[in-house]
Amino acid sequence: MTSLIAVHPDFDRIWPFAADHFRHLWQQQGEVEFVRVGDGDQRPLRQIASQPDRIQRLACLGVRVELECLRACASLRGATFQGGYSGNLDRECRDHLAQAGVRIYHHPSEGFWSQTVAEYGLALTLCGLRRIPQLHHQILTSLAPWDYEPPGGLGRPGARGQQFGDDVRFTSGTLAGKRVRVVGAGNIASRYASFAHFLGAEVAAWDPFASEPCFHRAGARREWHLERLVSDAEIFAPMVPLTDSTRDLVKAHHIDALPKGCLVVLVTRARICDTQALRRRVLADELSLAADVWEVEPVPLDDPLLGRPNVVHTPHNAGRTIDANRAWAEKLAEQFLPPV
Repeated sequence: MTSLIAVHPDFDRIWPFAADHFRHLWQQQGEVEFVRVGDGDQRPLRQIASQPDRIQRLACLGVRVELECLRACASLRGATFQGGYSGNLDRECRDHLAQAGVRIYHHPSEGFWSQTVAEYGLALTLCGLRRIPQLHHQILTSLAPWDYEPPGGLGRPGARGQQFGDDVRFTSGTLAGKRVRVVGAGNIASRYASFAHFLGAEVAAWDPFASEPCFHRAGARREWHLERLVSDAEIFAPMVPLTDSTRDLVKAHHIDALPKGCLVVLVTRARICDTQALRRRVLADELSLAADVWEVEPVPLDDPLLGRPNVVHTPHNAGRTIDANRAWAEKLAEQFLPPV
């Protein structure tokens, strides 16, 4: 036996499909011992592995590791130690592995859910433009959405017409031709921008930390000033991770500068924006909103944003598809050298 994958349910709670895919990837290269302990099992690694002295490759996913565990793994050449969101190895253990010449593989912590989140952002955008969720909900209890007759039954410009269910008070219709303005040019934002560009949108992005190729790959014009980015947005998509430097990055005066009717798309973190300013304008029917992330989660059932004709809402699940789980495993497993 040269490879061991040890999994704790605490890891499976975060990544329920990742460990088994990791096992599949390693099994293509040779013999693998796979151990999934029970819930509440806090045994350290040395008590779980059947033959720790034979382990050359180790993937420890949520299982407790002590210094004695690593001393027992005399043949170890490469290993990764992952919790649900980050590594779970203390300094003493890291020092021992360094002295023993064991290579520690770290998860890149990016890219594995970018496609999933970016596609979800595109879906929310299309739903916000065409009011798809609202119409689906309405036709469950009413036939009114099927009635396209204009007031008085007389056709008139700008009134109700056949197969027209959009709300013209807000950005609606096709994504093609729309001015899409994106905050960020990273893994998620650049993918979203490229999708919008491919569908015919006129895309601009602002990211003072991104290099020029990021914008070219995204099909986005680089905007150097956030104030200009918001000034003509028909669709506004702030898509950066939440850090100390990005919290409230999009301030109240940026939100207030968005043109009336603009659709705001949120799929990374809500608090990159001044959420009170955004809430104020959405509730005043000045902006429409398509959001998967919120300043308070879960959103209280009496929140006035819920059920509005200008709001599409989902429960923060953009990033955790089975494909993102598999990508998580692949981006880690591919770093290891095959067993010898």
